[in-house]
Amino acid sequence: MNEYPPGPRDDGLSRRGFLQGALGAGAVAAITAYEVLAIEADPGNLESGPAFSGPSSALTSGGDQVDVLERMRVELLRALEKPAADRRWVMVIDLRKCVGCHACTIACVAENKLPPGVVYRPVIEEEFGTYPNVGRKFIPRPCMQCEVPPCVPVCPVKATYKNEDGIVVVDYDQCIGCRACLTACPYSARTSDFGTTYGEGLPVVAGVIAGSKVAGRYEKIDTFEYGTARSREPGQSPIGNARKCHFCLHRIKVGELPACVTSCIGRATLFGDANDPTSLVAELIARPNVSRLKEELGTQPRVYYLS
Repeated sequence: MNEYPPGPRDDGLSRRGFLQGALGAGAVAAITAYEVLAIEADPGNLESGPAFSGPSSALTSGGDQVDVLERMRVELLRALEKPAADRRWVMVIDLRKCVGCHACTIACVAENKLPPGVVYRPVIEEEFGTYPNVGRKFIPRPCMQCEVPPCVPVCPVKATYKNEDGIVVVDYDQCIGCRACLTACPYSARTSDFGTTYGEGLPVVAGVIAGSKVAGRYEKIDTFEYGTARSREPGQSPIGNARKCHFCLHRIKVGELPACVTSCIGRATLFGDANDPTSLVAELIARPNVSRLKEELGTQPRVYYLS
């Protein structure tokens, strides 16, 4: 880690030494683990290194470490240059860094204009230990994007399928709202849109910005899931349809990371192409402390957890 700049200091402590005294060795270990996920930027050799052979125009920080988000963004752009069949999108969630802030959940709601009852990325909370020695752990649960998705074969109209990127998607125009896929999903990662809004029942009072007419307009503006503009009007898709996390495909296609990734304050959610051996996610899913939910079912999820 970098030392403090030269200057008059009473104790001569480095930043590591200061943190060790103020926070304890355990906290320093956690901070150090985060910085391992960052990269050392070398402005003179960004294109030639094996880890960054693709676009890297923004990977400059005067020799300092670059945020892990920037590494993933560059790897995403590199993956998009390959044919869809040659990449494998995966998500890695580091449970040691998740603090249960629910920022990912809120970011997902805002990005996809999700109505009441529709949540793509809940954060499951679990208490462990015996009082008074108890703790709490948090488990974000997006769609697992299974390699063998149980929701696909049960759809009577083939509205749920795996696209060319291997992501399980829903064709809103084809879906008939039978909710068979909701029952088939062993992760409860699907919900149904019943057409409700958060603004229903709010009072209409002069000068009140939270009135139902004003708030309702926001909830009916276009959303761009799957890259198609859709407004939430009665009788129109996706109202009445099954809905689910899709790894923010509309963002990925334009070189942006999923909303849950960019909003994570602890950098606990990571995303990329596992078929790229130099990518961050490929490195992480090879570690011995990685696991997937309900692997015994044979669904082969694309979401991995570090513990």
